[in-house]
Amino acid sequence: MNIAYSSIIVACLLPIVCAGLAKSGGFGRSRREGGYDNHDPRAWLARQSGWQARANAAQANSFEALPLFIAGVLVAHQLKAPQATVDALALGFLAARAVYIWLYVADKPSLRSLVWFIGLGCSVALFFSAH
Repeated sequence: MNIAYSSIIVACLLPIVCAGLAKSGGFGRSRREGGYDNHDPRAWLARQSGWQARANAAQANSFEALPLFIAGVLVAHQLKAPQATVDALALGFLAARAVYIWLYVADKPSLRSLVWFIGLGCSVALFFSAH
């Protein structure tokens, strides 16, 4: 499996990392004490604020970014784009997403938006990497 295909797997795991971050502040306490509620996790997450709410929002955005990235990698391979280019764009997307998640949790909205555009650019560039 090449780097770009492996990057799809990593990109699919990023939302799960975000979910773990969002829920981590609630571990170790009972539900009555405001701890994580696995019986109704969505309602529990909806009540969170601060970095936990932002980690949950980063999870949603990470899922939203997946289809374009996955399609871009598949189209680039279908069009026989240079593998080094496809791999570089895939790794660029992953790096941008990792930084984006960190900036989201750290509450750095302006930088986060800039990094979001970089990730989007990598995904879009995959579609044109064969030319």
